[in-house]
This record gives sequence, C-alpha cells and structure tokens, in this order.
Amino acid sequence: MSDQKAIATPKRTKEILNKYEFFFKKSLGQNFIIDVNILRNIITKAEITKDMNIIEIGPGIGALTEQLALAANKVVAFEIDGRLLPILEDTLEGYNNVTIINQDILKADIIEICDKYFQDSKPVKVVANLPYYITTPILMQLLMANLPIASITVMIQKEVAERMAAKENTKEYGSLSIAVQYYTEARVETIVPKTVFMPQPRVDSAVLHLKMREVAPVKVMDETFFFNLVKASFQQRRKTLRNNLSRHFNEVFAKLEIENGLEHVGIDGTRRGESLTIHEFGSLANYFYQRIKENS
Repeated sequence: MSDQKAIATPKRTKEILNKYEFFFKKSLGQNFIIDVNILRNIITKAEITKDMNIIEIGPGIGALTEQLALAANKVVAFEIDGRLLPILEDTLEGYNNVTIINQDILKADIIEICDKYFQDSKPVKVVANLPYYITTPILMQLLMANLPIASITVMIQKEVAERMAAKENTKEYGSLSIAVQYYTEARVETIVPKTVFMPQPRVDSAVLHLKMREVAPVKVMDETFFFNLVKASFQQRRKTLRNNLSRHFNEVFAKLEIENGLEHVGIDGTRRGESLTIHEFGSLANYFYQRIKENS
C-alpha cells in the first residue's frame, strides 16, 4: 500500500473526520496517529507476522488497524466509542481479516474472545495506541489476567513508559516498574513526538514493548502481599525502607520486628525503596508473609 492511500496521513485523516463530522472527545483521550511510518515501526517492534493474531485496543478511525491487517493473520479490535463504528466499517471495508467489537476492553472476556475468533492456535499479541488516561488500568488488567498472549506493544505517554521499564536506582523506578516487570520483560523501543498526532497531546509518547514472562523473575509466597509490600516501600519516596514499612505494617509488626526482618534478609533498613531489586523485594515479602502465617 502506498503512503498516500494509507489512513494515517494528515490529508486522509481530515477527509474522514470531515466526511463523518466527527469531533474528538477529551474524555476518551482520542489522539489519532497521522504518520504511517510510526505505525509501521510499531509493527516492526512488535515482531508481527502473518502467523500471528492481534488484539487491538482503541482503533479510532482504523489507522493502526489497517497496518495490522496487512501484517497479521487476524485482528480483533475493541472500540468503546460507538460513533466510530460506521467510520471503521468504511475505512476497513477491504480487510476481511478484521473484526471490530464495540466494547470496553476492561469489561471484555479476552479468553472467550480468543476462543471465538482465534481458533487456529497462532500466537496472540496485543498492539494499541492507548489513551493516556486509562493506560495503567488496561495494562495491569491484561498482565494480571493470565491471558494467552505472547506480548503487548503499546504507544503510551513517554513518562509512563519510562516508569514501567525503569531499573532500580533511577528516579522513574517505583511500584509500577516492579508490577510490570514481574509479569513481563519491559523495553522502551522508541520515543514518538506529539506532532504525529491529531489533535496534538501536550506531551510526547513512547512505544513500549512488553514480552510476557513464562515464569516470574522471583518466586513469592503470595502475590497480593508482595505487591502490597512493594507499594508500601514507595509510599514516601524520601523515607527509608524501615520507616515506610513500619508505618504501613504498624498494626501487624512492631518496629523491632521490621528491623529484625530487614536484617534477616540482609537488607539495610536505611536504604530507600528505589534501591531494591525485585529479588530483594521478593525475599522481604516472603519473610514477612511467613511471619504473619506463623502468628495467625
């Protein structure tokens, strides 16, 4: 397909919007990509082939969907805005390997959808240009649902992408970094300027690639407790680990017990949460979870 015929150009996008008298809803975080090279780069980073099936979230007017349809076996796209359905029916008319579902991805049964539309046992990947306002809830739901997907490649706010892929001892590193990296190998692939969107957002974006892990990098006794402890460790970033944990678990452990636990797993209580690796958090969570079980 020539670039001129692609949906993702300023001229074609304006023509489609004018034809349907479509207006953007800020509440839905709608920003359409108008650079086809950016979309092809996303597909390259996602390593999509005709042997793969794709779940897309928020197809908009079909710019990314079109490129996915050309590269993949099948595409199932979730669009929450019913106003876009007739537009998508028009722009994607020539692609018989695309299914549009008018549903909120957060309320969808993804396993049921895969069983219904992907009956060929090909790998499933998620690719999307996600609205900024709901990026984290969507990604965390996908990661925690134990879905049959191989990877997730998304265009999201640059700052959030950097937090999700951050390593310890950096200012971006936090509980979100650990949550994402518990389930995936996270990598920021490329930074995308705000100028390639219509309308332009206030900040730049980034393409984040998340490769699903077959096995978590650390074995924890209880995932809920592990994430709870991690979140507590970053509650006040300038506070020491000892202080944050003592404050959070004050009804369960005395300060001395917190100190003894830190010493037992070989972690200096004067360190801050941002300095701990995911393995250190795992050891800490397992120790305190075991202590709670013993005392119950």
